[in-house]
Amino acid sequence: MTNFDFTNAPDRRASDSIKWDVEPGQLPMWIADMDFKTVPAIVKAMKKKIDLEAFGYEWPGKDYFDAVKKWYKEEHNAEIKNDWMIFSTGVIPALSSIVRRVSHIGDNVVVQAPVYNIFYNSIENNGRHVLSNDLIAKTDRYEINWPDLEAKLADPLTTMMIFCNPHNPIGQVWTKDEVQQIADLCHKHHVTLVSDEIHGDLVRYGEDYTPAFSVKGHAKDSVISLVSPSKTFNVAALHAATVIIPDKNLRHIVERGLNSDEVAEPNLLAIPGTIAAYTQGHEWLQALKVQLNENFNYAIDTISEKLPNLKVVSGPATYLMWINISNLTTDSEEFTTFLKEKTGLIVSSGALYRGNGHNFIRINLACPLAMVKEGLKRLQKGVALYSKNN
Repeated sequence: MTNFDFTNAPDRRASDSIKWDVEPGQLPMWIADMDFKTVPAIVKAMKKKIDLEAFGYEWPGKDYFDAVKKWYKEEHNAEIKNDWMIFSTGVIPALSSIVRRVSHIGDNVVVQAPVYNIFYNSIENNGRHVLSNDLIAKTDRYEINWPDLEAKLADPLTTMMIFCNPHNPIGQVWTKDEVQQIADLCHKHHVTLVSDEIHGDLVRYGEDYTPAFSVKGHAKDSVISLVSPSKTFNVAALHAATVIIPDKNLRHIVERGLNSDEVAEPNLLAIPGTIAAYTQGHEWLQALKVQLNENFNYAIDTISEKLPNLKVVSGPATYLMWINISNLTTDSEEFTTFLKEKTGLIVSSGALYRGNGHNFIRINLACPLAMVKEGLKRLQKGVALYSKNN
């Protein structure tokens, strides 16, 4: 295997990085971007583009859609047709556009809390109502409340469901049967299922995720999948995503919305960067998963041995660890503020994700192992100080 560098993190201070816009001595382990260099082939493709020294308007061609199709066949054994796909400048820009185009002001949009906080922005900022089918918390995983889900989808004002697949922040990989059942229920109740699959490539072990566009039967007609190389390859600022819609009528409706909202045109690096990622990123991704599993195993062991009040409740997907702090406090916002002030460690408060998130923190482990170790030292210090003060 080619040696990729997962030991040294580029210094992104003073580089316009959101994550690294921090005070001296602070350690940011919150926002979902990685502290690893991306695939060398992506950098090479971008440099080749820049060497042209002329950057006019662009449009994705067959080579872009072929690359997406090939990636999903090889990585996930999922078939996509080229005409199902539309380019977009990001999963969230596409999501917000779809909310505006496919639902109406005052409609209900179903989510499954605790879930990625920006979903709420896309719904509420556009005048729709969040209707949460809260996930049922078990000891070490979450389950779907199926009777509640069907009741909420059957509500006449419910026109859309936003599905996190795999699920952020809990890292859960929904089974093939679960994805099919959700799609079937949405179709039965005339609800459009929008599946955010941005973490789909980051299943670290076990059964792979099931893209919503691969469901069987008529349910496929109600499905929109949103995919992107951004999380997989640490290229969030590339602003490139693909909207996958098998049904022709639904696709035309969404495409009009994406164009009306001006979120369907690539920047100068989006196309070459994505093609390089999807055609030359396989080996790097496998190496990344090895490193992520090493990081997770270290964190799980350390928390188990040295932080018995905390409990890891993370599934096998994403590089984000979901940690139950309810034996310490049920106010994760207060705790994360305390942690930042006293130790410099910056993690996400689970309260952002609603549901039972107030009992949790989310920590990003996509960084060199040395940084993970430093973060956990600070977490231990913070827990000790917090316990003493409360």
